Amino acid sequence: MTTINNKHVLITGGASGLGRRLVQRCAEMGAAVTILDVDEAGAEAAADEAAARGAGPIRAFVCDVGDNKQVAACAADVLAAQGQVDILVNNAGIVSGRPLLELSDEHIERTFRVNTLALFWTTKAFLPAMIARGSGHIVNVASAAGLIGSPRETDYAASKFAAVGFNEALRLELQRSAPGVKTTVVRPFYIDTGMFAGVNTRFPLLLPILKEADVTERILRAIQRDTAQVDMPWMVRTLPLMRLLPVWAFDGLADFFGITGAMDEFTGRPAAER
Repeated sequence: MTTINNKHVLITGGASGLGRRLVQRCAEMGAAVTILDVDEAGAEAAADEAAARGAGPIRAFVCDVGDNKQVAACAADVLAAQGQVDILVNNAGIVSGRPLLELSDEHIERTFRVNTLALFWTTKAFLPAMIARGSGHIVNVASAAGLIGSPRETDYAASKFAAVGFNEALRLELQRSAPGVKTTVVRPFYIDTGMFAGVNTRFPLLLPILKEADVTERILRAIQRDTAQVDMPWMVRTLPLMRLLPVWAFDGLADFFGITGAMDEFTGRPAAER
């Protein structure tokens, strides 16, 4: 079991959306919380809000988690100000929501920097101390898109497939070398954070647009119970079984359930909020 009370929790992308709610809830549960985000004003506001709810120290640091040099420098500042990290939540993520040929090279590179490479940089920064003391927990917020691709998500799905693979390999490495350090991969369908504004679902009872608060509580429960995998909703768990089907049948099911058309009316957050 992993306790949150009196632990130091670091959350990337904590200035808004799911990350911000995790910051608030961890503060309420008695944790010291560190926020890493490129949005300085949003991160500071999230820290102030959390500080009013909790007893532990809450600090915000401006950091582009896709930049290994920034992460290394920021990690040194975090350790000096807040101490060793007990729970690392790799939550920062971005989405382009465009067909492949409408994606600039910069869009593609940015998606992989934030959604994939950042996992390496933050984990390498804080994992050694976890291994040294024989305890810790790393949460990697991936996506159901890490199990099934769909139109307008070539960069996003590829980055999340990589995140799922990263978590799996890391989990197996740690089982051998540091069994006291746990990992959790989170693979949700679309969440109502605003990041995926405009997405739709054909069968909301089977594949609902998830509530940010519900996903937050599931993640916190997974940390406390050392749950290795969180899939939301339950239907996400059927995706590996669907891959046993011929490709034409797999694609047909994805089309029937509306997965291939979910992003057709995607708008995302307004540019000023990204």
